[in-house]
Amino acid sequence: MSSRTPSIGGVVSLLGAFLASAMVLGLLLAGLFMPAVGATGALARSGVDVFNELPSEFTSSPLLQQSRILAADGKTVIATPQDQNRIVVKLDQVAPIMRKAQVAIEDHRFYEHGGVDMQGIVRAFLSNLRTGGSQGASSLTQQYVKVSLQYTALQRGDKQAAEAAVDQNYIRKLRELKYAITLEKKWSKDQILEAYLNTVYYGDLAYGVEAAARHYFSVPASKLTLSQAATLAGLTQNPGTTDPVHNPDRALARRNVVLDRMHDLKMVSDADWAAAKKRTIKDDLKVTNPKSTCLSSPYPYWCEFVLNYAMEMPALGKTREERRRNLYAGGYVIQTTLDPKIQKIVQEEVTRKVPVGDKSHVGAAAYVTDSTGHVLGFGQNTEYTVTKQTLGKTGVSWALDTRYGGSGGFQFGSTAKAFSLVTAMESGMTTHSSVRAKAAGGNTPASYKPSEFAKGCGPGSTWKVHNDTPFGGGSISLMKATALSTNTAFVALAQQLGGCKVRDTMMKLGLHRADGSQIGKYAPQYILGADEVSPQGVAHAYATLANDGKKCPMVVVTKLSRDGKDIALPKTECEQVVSADAVRGTDKFLEYNMTNGSGVRNQLDNGARESAGKTGTSDKNNESWFVGYTPQLVTAVWVGTPDDGNKRMMTNLTIGGQFIPKMHGAAVAAPIWKGIMNRALDGQPRVKFKEPSDKITKGDEVSVPGVTGMSVSQATAVLERAGFTAHVGGTMASSVRQGLVAGTSPYGRAPKGSDITIYTSQGGVSRDKAVPPPTAKPTSAPKPPSQPKPPKKPKPPKPPKPNG
Repeated sequence: MSSRTPSIGGVVSLLGAFLASAMVLGLLLAGLFMPAVGATGALARSGVDVFNELPSEFTSSPLLQQSRILAADGKTVIATPQDQNRIVVKLDQVAPIMRKAQVAIEDHRFYEHGGVDMQGIVRAFLSNLRTGGSQGASSLTQQYVKVSLQYTALQRGDKQAAEAAVDQNYIRKLRELKYAITLEKKWSKDQILEAYLNTVYYGDLAYGVEAAARHYFSVPASKLTLSQAATLAGLTQNPGTTDPVHNPDRALARRNVVLDRMHDLKMVSDADWAAAKKRTIKDDLKVTNPKSTCLSSPYPYWCEFVLNYAMEMPALGKTREERRRNLYAGGYVIQTTLDPKIQKIVQEEVTRKVPVGDKSHVGAAAYVTDSTGHVLGFGQNTEYTVTKQTLGKTGVSWALDTRYGGSGGFQFGSTAKAFSLVTAMESGMTTHSSVRAKAAGGNTPASYKPSEFAKGCGPGSTWKVHNDTPFGGGSISLMKATALSTNTAFVALAQQLGGCKVRDTMMKLGLHRADGSQIGKYAPQYILGADEVSPQGVAHAYATLANDGKKCPMVVVTKLSRDGKDIALPKTECEQVVSADAVRGTDKFLEYNMTNGSGVRNQLDNGARESAGKTGTSDKNNESWFVGYTPQLVTAVWVGTPDDGNKRMMTNLTIGGQFIPKMHGAAVAAPIWKGIMNRALDGQPRVKFKEPSDKITKGDEVSVPGVTGMSVSQATAVLERAGFTAHVGGTMASSVRQGLVAGTSPYGRAPKGSDITIYTSQGGVSRDKAVPPPTAKPTSAPKPPSQPKPPKKPKPPKPPKPNG
């Protein structure tokens, strides 16, 4: 058969279009008449009836388009969640040369006809009869109607209607013609061209001209050059076989057809036409794949975090399904609080100390927020993966709560002690207060029974508590106990405060388990941190301390917009949950820990910048922490064993080339914290903590009961009933019988909750020669060793099984 034999399908299609156009334009619009001869005349008459019965307007579904998640700078793209890779743009955001190229190759008389190009149909009909070709004749408006009908049907899940939208038959062509004529009466030519450019498929999963320009050439549609525009314009006819990524030779040939057509229509000059044809596809191609999944994001863990967070945003929809649909198809722009600079610092400092895939199998993560709850960055020593977790690769973010893609959490050890200190300050104790604690140290723990605690807040069974730095028992100032992290002192403090008050403070400041549930009521959980939390949870609770007792909601998204219009977000209101004065007193303890305790080697700016912080180490030394803050910034660092179910002790390890005989919070976590904070705060003002009132530093002075002449046990009981603690400090000459109490220091009046030193009598002094007991002067807390070892923390007992 000759290659010039007419294509039956092409002739039939053009014949149908020709007849339909003739009827529509002739009979219905211009009053022209086609001779009704034989079958053709009958077909024409019946066609008119069919045409009149067809609906004149079509409805199109809103275009699915990608959303964009941005960093705080408004430029850095974190992810582009999408069901289709499409970015809807206005016509003036498309380069004029692209508009010309598309019109030239699809419908060069687009701006001249009224939706149906009769001249083009006749020309194509005669050409196809003569050459056997299949030249198209649909106007650009008709093409838009066709692809829009198909798209809308697919969005409804109606495959039959989608097939009918592109089926080669007479009725489909009639319907398409009527829609096109009606549409041209309602929309301007520019509106139709804009809709077409945003709707059509350009191959390789790129829908619409903007997504195609970014995908193939890494430029917006507004910056397309002549050769690039011609390449894209040529794709719409057969995008599956001419895209420049998979079919560069066919793409080049098709591009040149477009260039020649533009040249023939005098849309481009001879010089520009020649220069564009000299360019190869490779010269223009610079493929960029959209960050449609977190695997392709530069910040994959943050991507996962924001996607989970967005699914809870009421501004994106009333239901989870509606929010998901809007996020992946609504074309939203979501600007987040991620600071790329701080994120880079976090990742570098974490992996510098604990490299990715370190053979120690130790995990490390850090989380940074400002004092008002804005999440600035978090990182860990792994690569992101969605497949099975291996050494150095996981899809779980150790820094986050479970709901945001995090783990089940880790025991947080002595970082819990900050909450006991807040409770003490709110309960009327002072920065000079002391407690009487049991002896413990080495292999000799102190023992506690449930009966020694408030009902419902005890240990559940006999509880053995160790001190890493041995303590011989008796009175110890809270300042020294904080610096030495003396466990038995904080157990005594919790007992004195009423047990569950400490847990209540934790919840007021916002601390919770990583799984979202409340911190447990067992004494080890709320006193010594034997419960599972995330760095995220601890950081935000400590942020309340950095913010003078005001708890602020976590802020992740600062701006939400669509089609250039901002969408209102709920206002973030901070709440004063504990008194500012009590927090300022707590700051003093944690500042002292930085200058005289476990943080002494990790002060910021070599001690020039004030900071407050606390180490933490869990039972068995398998989890370690450092959480610290300035008035501007808070960072929580965890270093531990994420994969062994809390079974492996971190002893005799080499991590990143550093030998660690026994892991504790000051060994690795604190240096990571220091590195992050120093770099993140570089260039920022050195803000000092606010000073607490005299009530916090000196307390409310109350009368010290007179106990002279009593036995030590009687005097101790009287003083404790008055709200003091007491201990024997030595003997003194007195007229009181030997062994009985000769006096106290201080005496007369003293701050509420003070520790009173009892002096017993040596006897042998007559009454008229007796001297008063010594007067105690307030002194600063004694300095602990420059680098005390952080304590071990007890493993919490299993809660009893619920009845029934």
